[in-house]
Amino acid sequence: MSDGQPQYRVLARTYRPSSFAELIGQDALVQTLSNAIRSGRLAHAYVLTGVRGVGKTSTARIIAKALNYVGPDGQGGPSLGPFDDCPVCQAIAEDRHPDVLEMDAASHTGVDDVREIIESVRYGPVSARYKVYIIDEVHMLSRSAFNALLKTLEEPPPHTKFIFATTEIRKVPVTVLSRCQRFDLRRVDQATLVAHYRRIAEKEQVAIDAEALALIARAADGSVRDGLSLLDQAIALGAGDGGATEVDGGLVRRMLGLSDRSVVFDLLEAALKGDAAAALGLLDGLYAAGTDALVITQDLLDQVHFITRLRLAPDLARSEDAPESERVRGAALAETYSVPVLTRAWQALLKGLAEVQAAPTPHKALEMVVIRLIHAAGLPTPDEAVRALGPAPASDTSGPPRPAGGGDPGRGSERPRALASVPTAAVAQPVPRPEQMPRPETAPPRAAPAEATAGAADLPADFPALVALLDADDPELSARLQTDIRLVRFAARRIEFNPLPHAPRDLASRLMAALGARTGERWAVLVSGEPGEPTLAEQQKAADAEALVAAAEHPLVRATLDTFPGARLNKIVQVFDVDAEAAASGDPAGDPDDDTAAADDPPSDPDPQETREHEEPW
Repeated sequence: MSDGQPQYRVLARTYRPSSFAELIGQDALVQTLSNAIRSGRLAHAYVLTGVRGVGKTSTARIIAKALNYVGPDGQGGPSLGPFDDCPVCQAIAEDRHPDVLEMDAASHTGVDDVREIIESVRYGPVSARYKVYIIDEVHMLSRSAFNALLKTLEEPPPHTKFIFATTEIRKVPVTVLSRCQRFDLRRVDQATLVAHYRRIAEKEQVAIDAEALALIARAADGSVRDGLSLLDQAIALGAGDGGATEVDGGLVRRMLGLSDRSVVFDLLEAALKGDAAAALGLLDGLYAAGTDALVITQDLLDQVHFITRLRLAPDLARSEDAPESERVRGAALAETYSVPVLTRAWQALLKGLAEVQAAPTPHKALEMVVIRLIHAAGLPTPDEAVRALGPAPASDTSGPPRPAGGGDPGRGSERPRALASVPTAAVAQPVPRPEQMPRPETAPPRAAPAEATAGAADLPADFPALVALLDADDPELSARLQTDIRLVRFAARRIEFNPLPHAPRDLASRLMAALGARTGERWAVLVSGEPGEPTLAEQQKAADAEALVAAAEHPLVRATLDTFPGARLNKIVQVFDVDAEAAASGDPAGDPDDDTAAADDPPSDPDPQETREHEEPW
C-alpha cells in the first residue's frame, strides 16, 4: 500500500449502526429503549440475545452513547441521537472512553476477570454520566464467575450499568437473567436486508441488480453483518479494470457456489412430470457447472416448500421475498400439483438430503434421489390408491346398481386391472378379528369344575376374563399374567400356574391380593411345576398368525397384494361385528364359509356410528 492511501474498512464496519435510527429490523427494541430513555426509567442491567450479526454489540454501544450524551456544550442529558456532536459519544464510538469498558467473555472467562470488574464498580465515572460495562458472549463465563457477579449485578451503584450480549441465552444462568431486562433481537427479514444493501450499494456507487441482492440477502439468513461481508466480496469480485463495478445474479451465484434457480425449477418440474431424460440431463449440467450436490438438494427442498406455500396461500405470489421469475413459475407449478404430490416430493427430498450428506459420492446419491422422484411421479397418491381399490358397500340395497368399475361412474377406468375381476360379494365379506378366531389346538382352554363354579356367578369364568378384570386396576399385573405365566388349572377362587424364569417372585402374592380386593373373595393362587398351556401372549400371537394366513387368502387381499408388489399384510382391524352383520342379514348361524347369501344379495353398509368408533380398515 502506498503512503498516503487510506486503509480500507470493510462494509460491516463502515456501515455499523451508530444510533437508534440506523438500527434496522429491531423496531420493538428501539421503541422500548427510546421510551425508557425519554421517561428516565433506566434499568441497571440489560441482556441482548440473538443470532450472529443482528446488532447486539452495536446496540450495546448505542445504549452507552445514549445514556452518556452531553451534547456539544457538555450540558445535555440522555438522548436518542444522533450523537455526532458529542465528544463523549465520539470517544465511545472509537473505543477510547475510560468509563465504557467492553470485555470479551470468550477470552476472559474466569472469576479473576469478573473480580476486577467488581472492584472497579465502587469508583465513580471519570468523565461520563454512567460507567457502562459491556460483556460480549457472556455465556462463556464460568459458573464461578457468574456467581461472583450476582450480588453486584443485583444491587450495583447508581452510576453503573451492565449490558450483556450473547448468542446462547440458554447457557446464561437464570439467576443472572432474572436481574436483567432481556431483549431478543430478531432475524432481519429478507426484504429489509435487500433494501439496506441496495442503499449501501448506491453509496458505494456499485451497480447491482435485484437478483444479486436477493441472493445475498437469502444467504445472509437474517444476519446483517453476514450479508455485508458477502456484499463486500461480491463488489471485489465484480470490480472492473476501469474502476466501474457491476454485480449481477450470475456473479453472486458463482461466488456462493449456488445453482441456477431457474435450472432448479426446470429440474423439479421434469422430475415431477416423470421425464427422466430431461431431469438427468439438467442434473448433469449443474454438476458440470461445479454446483455442489448438497446445494442442489437444499434448493430443491426450498422450491418444494415455496410451491406448497403458494398452493395453500396463493396471495404469497405477490410477496417481494422472492424474485419475480420464481414467483411466476412457482405459482404455475402450485396450480399443477396437489398438496399430496408436493408432500411426497418433500419427504423424498428430505430423506435424500441425509443420503447426499453421508454418501461418498454426493452427486450419485443426488441422482438416485431424483430417480426416486421420477418414479414416484407415476404412482397414485394414497387417496387415489384407496379409491382404486373399490367402493364401500352400498347402504341402500333397493337403489340403482353401481357401475361395474366401482365408485363414481367417471372413475371406473382408474381401478387397477388386478382388482377388476374381484367379485362384488367378495369385497363385502369381512375378515374375522383375531379374538374371534379359534384358539390354537395346542392350548385348549381348561373348563372349571361344576362344583367350584356353582356359587361363583359373578366371578370371572375363565383365565382371560380374569386378566381383563384386573387390567383396569393394575395394568402392569395384567401384562405380567399375559406374558410371564403358563396356566395349569383354573377354577373359581383357585388358580395354578407355572411361572416363566423372568416372572417376578412375588407374582403369586400380588395376584392373590389383587383378586381379593377386586372380587371380595378369598382366592388360592398356587405355583405348580407342571408345564401348563402356552401363555396368553403366545396364544394371541398364534391366533394372529392364523388370522393373517386366512386373510391373505381373501380374494380382495390377494388382488391388492398382486397390484402392489412387495406389499405385506401386517395387521387386521375389524370395523364392524361379523355376528351382528350375520344376524342383521337373517343368518342366525353367521357362518363365514356360507357364500350363498353373499352371492345373491348385495351387502349392506355397517352402522356409520359403529364404523366411526373403530380404526380404519386395513
